[in-house]
Amino acid sequence: MNFKYVIVGAGLAGITMAERIANVMDEKVLIIEKRNHIAGNIYDSYNNDGIMIHNYGPHTFHTNFKHVFDYICQFTEWNDYQHRVLSYVDGNFVPLPISLETINQLYNLKLSQAEMEDFIESKKVVKENIENSEDVVLSQAGQDIYDKFFKYFTIKQWGVSPKELDKTVISRIPFRTNRDTRYFTDKYQGNPKHGYTKMCENMLRSKKIKILLNTDYKEIISDIKYDVLIYTGPIDYYFDYEFGELLYRSIDFKFETYDMNSYQPTASTRYPKDYDYTRITEFKKMTGQKHQKTTILKEYPCFGKEPYYPYPTSEWKNMYEKYKAKADLEKNTIFLGRLAEYKYYDMDDVIAKALECFEKLKED
Repeated sequence: MNFKYVIVGAGLAGITMAERIANVMDEKVLIIEKRNHIAGNIYDSYNNDGIMIHNYGPHTFHTNFKHVFDYICQFTEWNDYQHRVLSYVDGNFVPLPISLETINQLYNLKLSQAEMEDFIESKKVVKENIENSEDVVLSQAGQDIYDKFFKYFTIKQWGVSPKELDKTVISRIPFRTNRDTRYFTDKYQGNPKHGYTKMCENMLRSKKIKILLNTDYKEIISDIKYDVLIYTGPIDYYFDYEFGELLYRSIDFKFETYDMNSYQPTASTRYPKDYDYTRITEFKKMTGQKHQKTTILKEYPCFGKEPYYPYPTSEWKNMYEKYKAKADLEKNTIFLGRLAEYKYYDMDDVIAKALECFEKLKED
């Protein structure tokens, strides 16, 4: 096989690069994908009851990058959706992120904006040295908010206490002193009208794009002649785990369908202390789908499954830097995306990075 460009991975980074190469540079491109579907972790589908679900956890598109929004609008119409999250604290649901509404509901108060600022200031724990994520929260929010929202949630999410996580993991606690209860405040927000998978299919319409699914690129790459390899897979796998396997936090997804119209008050509810799962998503509330039943998703953080979240400690960052040093020496290979860069990206960041990468490629 002969392709000028080969892309490993049919996630959003790889798809964006393929779309640009085919439609702007008018070049043939081959995508090799290990899974049996395109769209990576934003893949969605209809379950046996006909309800659209996000197979790898909920996604909401949000961005302040106009050029990113203008780009992706070529491939989808949008449902106007504003994501809201409720956190289950002390037996009640309160808005998250922490806003004036959250504080007033949580403590049964009627604070004004100025009074809330004084209230938070009075709760802070003075710390001479900020050494870990626990110190960050205590110094910015105090003991009670730390216990209610962060301590046990972090233990569930990462498998360790905030004391053991680098301070950059929780570098800043966002407090809203107004009554805005939206989870995101970006200018552009929504979900694709016909789903993320359909959006990705539209991005891949060019006949110059060929896709191989269910294929490990290492099994066939030696049989392909190419000029440039764009690699979006795990960087440690590319180098055959020379320095060891990078650690990721994964998620065990449990889908449940109920014969009811609505399961919970918002699309997303978070459980910082109660239960073993971290959150529940009700998909109909995100997609706007009308259906007599409803499907929810419970997320149980774990190790050893699909790699979702790079592990935020110096040990693993240092291992990644060893791989990155080798990657920088690779000729004709571009490392792009969450797994290749060992970095968590939102969707708009992935697209922005891919568009930037494409512009550099086009100039070479």
